[in-house]
Amino acid sequence: MRTLMLRYMACALFAAGLSCAARATEPPHIVNRDGRHALMVDGKPYLVLGAQVNNSSGWPEMLPQVWPAIDALHANTVQVPISWGQIEATQGQFDFSFLDTLLTQAREHKVRLVLLWFATWKNNGPSYAPAWVKLDNRRYPRVLKKDGSTLNSLSPFGTATMDADRSAFVALMTHLRKIDGDRHTVIMVQVENESGTYGTDRDYSAAGDKLLQSPVPPVVLQKTGNAAGSWSQVFGKNAPEYSFAWAVAHYINEVATAGKAVYDLPMYANAALRDPFHPGPPGGYSSGGPTDNVLDIWRAAAPSLDFVAPDIYMREYPKYNAVLSRYRRDDNALFVAETGNDVAYARYVFAALGQQSIGFSPFGMDYTRYSNWPLGAKTIDADTIAPFAANYELLAPLGSLIAGLSIEGKVWGASEPDDIHEQTLDLADWRVHIGYGQPQFGMDAPKGNEKKLGGVLIAQLGKNEYLVTGYHARVNFMPAKGSNSVRFLLERVEEGRYENGQWHFIREWNGDQTDYGLNFTSQPQVLRVKLATY
Repeated sequence: MRTLMLRYMACALFAAGLSCAARATEPPHIVNRDGRHALMVDGKPYLVLGAQVNNSSGWPEMLPQVWPAIDALHANTVQVPISWGQIEATQGQFDFSFLDTLLTQAREHKVRLVLLWFATWKNNGPSYAPAWVKLDNRRYPRVLKKDGSTLNSLSPFGTATMDADRSAFVALMTHLRKIDGDRHTVIMVQVENESGTYGTDRDYSAAGDKLLQSPVPPVVLQKTGNAAGSWSQVFGKNAPEYSFAWAVAHYINEVATAGKAVYDLPMYANAALRDPFHPGPPGGYSSGGPTDNVLDIWRAAAPSLDFVAPDIYMREYPKYNAVLSRYRRDDNALFVAETGNDVAYARYVFAALGQQSIGFSPFGMDYTRYSNWPLGAKTIDADTIAPFAANYELLAPLGSLIAGLSIEGKVWGASEPDDIHEQTLDLADWRVHIGYGQPQFGMDAPKGNEKKLGGVLIAQLGKNEYLVTGYHARVNFMPAKGSNSVRFLLERVEEGRYENGQWHFIREWNGDQTDYGLNFTSQPQVLRVKLATY
């Protein structure tokens, strides 16, 4: 099989006549091809194998407890909060010393960064806003409930709040461009964190009432396919939540637009999710935030956001896959911005990549002795990190290759389900049967793994040629649907590794290694498979 060079692929797929060296000078950006997406960094597709630190780890004295976990994880990207209150404790006076320290140490550890702007919203509240904002409810008003009581969330209708947030964010992005504009250590920025409000469907202030009776903006009508009218007329019982989603998204778009004007990095908002099958009423989840039912409104209201990303803390396989499929849209790059750090979550990196995700990032990956159990693991130690580290160690050498093939629609992935022990993937030209919990030798039926760690990733390298890898799973190729009479064989199965984008052959699999399918164990193994008919 032919050697496939990652750098060659990146230029061939994306440069369109522009040299890789020239594109490497461009800031990171998101590209969209036929509804599939890639994050481009220094002229090449980039796969985020990420880790997010705990909320209170974004301080210089905490970083020595961050880097050992990141190194053990084999992460290539770290998400770190930068809070409004941290950089502008006194209005108009900015302190970027932590950001400067963070960039210096990230470069030393050879990782990229995603900055998380904790400002007006952090899990619906203003806890990371400066005291001069969150203690002045007259100037920076909060959301009102229907009964007139006040919630903790800052109102998206607070123009002074928006102006102050926007001003601080512009200062941040201006400083970032100055110190990193030619280095691209920071590759993306999250604008706010889990916006929206619990306890109400909307803000019942005068401004909220006025919006509800105002005309729905044309961009929303176009996106949702509705005729003109007020929010109440167009959306009926959903109008309170939908109009509030518009207000929150518009606010965040204003902040993102101003930041991009000074430094045009990819920007996104993250979502505190509602249950995909039994969501309950708005207010029981974060109303106004980018939940799956208002994504059309968010995409219309916030064009400066490159995408909206889910924070997935649902261990259950059906729920996890439902969230992936709902946030993977033609107009929205899929990125698992946060996910749990318990062992049950590790396998979902394969399903996410199979849905063309640009990256995956478990939360709370540091040694600062904090745990968000029951959403994540009870303790963060070597055993907690191990299954995520194994996946990243396997995927890291393939990252740019996978990202480049994914935007071409040539990547498939699967994670082990909870209750069933086999799956079938349709690759168009072929099908693949995956069994979990089978021995390497013999025809025993799949029984599932004791720990749900199984996952498979497949990428098409050429006609009838595939890259196949994974853990704790058996892979069998089959003819395409409707072609069961086709006779085929595994013409050649190579085990090897990619180094600097070049395939290095180790050995050929045959006999016992292929007679009972391609069996992936706990060892990191990468195969290149060529199929043939006869």
